[in-house]
Amino acid sequence: MHVLEKLREQARRAAGVAAVVAASVLPAGAQDLPVLRVAAQMAGTVNWELQTIRHHGLDRENGFELELMDVAGSTAGQVAFLGGEADVIVSDWIWVARQRAEGQDIAFIPFSVAVGGVMVPKDSDAETLEDLKGRQIGIAGGPLDKGWMIMRAYAAQQGWDLAAETEQVFGAPPIIYQAGVRGEVAAVMNFWHFMAKQEAAGMRHLISIAEAAEALGLDPQTPLLGYIVKGETLAEKPEAIAGLARASRAAKELLRESDEEWERLRPIMGAENDAEFEALREGFRAGIPEPGAVDEESIARFFAVMVELGGPDLVGAATELPEGVFAPLDH
Repeated sequence: MHVLEKLREQARRAAGVAAVVAASVLPAGAQDLPVLRVAAQMAGTVNWELQTIRHHGLDRENGFELELMDVAGSTAGQVAFLGGEADVIVSDWIWVARQRAEGQDIAFIPFSVAVGGVMVPKDSDAETLEDLKGRQIGIAGGPLDKGWMIMRAYAAQQGWDLAAETEQVFGAPPIIYQAGVRGEVAAVMNFWHFMAKQEAAGMRHLISIAEAAEALGLDPQTPLLGYIVKGETLAEKPEAIAGLARASRAAKELLRESDEEWERLRPIMGAENDAEFEALREGFRAGIPEPGAVDEESIARFFAVMVELGGPDLVGAATELPEGVFAPLDH
């Protein structure tokens, strides 16, 4: 059996008894399956997994039909989700915690642990984060970026103030990418897929968010990004949401093991050369979370750092991790 077919067979088995039951009681037509409307950027990395689900029919095999909505960015997705135009979006669990503290009944299903880090030009003399004192750091995501918060906490643990002792330049990820590869700033913090492109362009890693998190006693494998669903959707379409979690896991296993899958996705990845393509592929694979329940104690400690450094601007009314942030699924 071809390796791809073997993986697909494993994905079918991973669907479990619930998918078999769904197939036996639902008509064959996709229109008879419950629909999940997922809002995401079709030009983004989440779409790689969504297209894998669609291409292999992993949605139908798991008892739902995936309907994709293209949105301009994370804020547009959140608006569509809260406004009832979408059933599912991808966002971070910190946003979920903030919304739950403000009365929104929503929950999180892990998607990725990839969150980025700090990179410097290949010929930089910086060997540690402290070597950036007095220099400019380009940061994607703004002053409330979660990775930036973790780096600030890490520096404070080392006895210095990262925000006060460096100059920050905030900008959109592509702008920060260009500033980094051109050497216009001493270091950059960017989202993982732009970091992959920076590495392909010759930049090197100084410290990752995972390393800083581990030094702070946090679990570096904490999934930051996930599928976000409403409590009412969990109640009305429990098998569909469980099916989404299974389909997501099956797609990830295909993408983890099969290089052929990546060749099929290559036209939508935006890779300008082989080095970028390979870096993006391996970066996605590195961000795949391990199956099983999350460590909520570690996440509560992580959230406490966000509360301390980000305050209400980041976490809203939340002062500690609310209950129910993580969807009660065996994912």
